Amino acid sequence: MTRGPLRKMRTRPDTPVGYGLPLGESVMDLQTRIGGPVEFRFENEILCANCGRKTKKSYSQGHCFPCSRKLAACDLCVLQPSRCHYDQGTCREPDWGDTHCMQPHLVYLANTSGLKVGITRARQAVTRWMDQGASQALPLMRAATRQIAGLVEAALARHVSDRTDWRAMLRGAPAPLDLLAERERLIAICGRDLADIQDRFGTGAFELSTEAEVASFEFPVMRYPEKIRPLSFDRTPTVSGILEGIKGQYLILDSGVLNVRKFCSYVVSAQG
Repeated sequence: MTRGPLRKMRTRPDTPVGYGLPLGESVMDLQTRIGGPVEFRFENEILCANCGRKTKKSYSQGHCFPCSRKLAACDLCVLQPSRCHYDQGTCREPDWGDTHCMQPHLVYLANTSGLKVGITRARQAVTRWMDQGASQALPLMRAATRQIAGLVEAALARHVSDRTDWRAMLRGAPAPLDLLAERERLIAICGRDLADIQDRFGTGAFELSTEAEVASFEFPVMRYPEKIRPLSFDRTPTVSGILEGIKGQYLILDSGVLNVRKFCSYVVSAQG
C-alpha cells in the first residue's frame, strides 16, 4: 500500500505517454496497472502543499486558505496572465515572479478537444501539452515574459478557444488538425493586435516560431468511456475500479473518471 498527499501526475514523453502518481515520497507507476484493479482511499486529511498544515478545504489546487492569499502562485494573474502586475511593483513574491513570470513563454496551439490556444513557460512546453491531454501541439511564438504571452493569448482567444472541453477530451482522440495552417491563419487575423503589443513592449517582445514542428502524443487508453461520470473524494472517500486509461491529468476507470489535479494535497492510500 502506498500512502501520502496526492500530487499531479508526472508524465514522460513516451509512446504512449508514461505516467507516475506521486503519493507523499513515493511515486506509483501507473503504466503497469492499466487493465487491472486499483483502489484509492481518501484518509480524511488534507495537507497544504506549501506549509504542510492541515486544512479542511483545499484552495488553489492544494493550499490552505492563508497560503492561497499570500502566495504569488495562487494569484489571479496566474490564471489570467494578461493581468500580471509585476511591473507595478505589487507582485506578492517578486523573487517568484522573476523565476516564473519574467521568463520566456511559448504561445501555442493544441488539439485537445479541438483547437485551442494556450501559454506555458518555454522549458516545460511538452509537459504542459501532456498534462492537457493534447493529441497535437505547435508553438506559435516565443514571448519575453508571461504577461506578453498572456496578452497575445487574449488576442488570439477572440478567434479560437483558450479552454479544453474536458468531457470531449475524455471521449476519445480528436480528429487531426492542420496546425501549421491554423497558425498562419491566426497570425494573419491578429496582425493588428500583435503589432500593438509589439509597439507597447518593443521589438523583442515576441518572436514567431515559424520553424517549429507539430508535436504528436498518444495516451495509454484501453477504452474511452461512453458516459463521463466524474469521481470525487468529497462524495465518495473510496474510488476503485479497473484502470482503463489515463489522459491529461485524468484517471479513466470503469466506474468513472478522476481528475487527479483537483484533489492535490488530499492524503490518499492506494492499492493495485
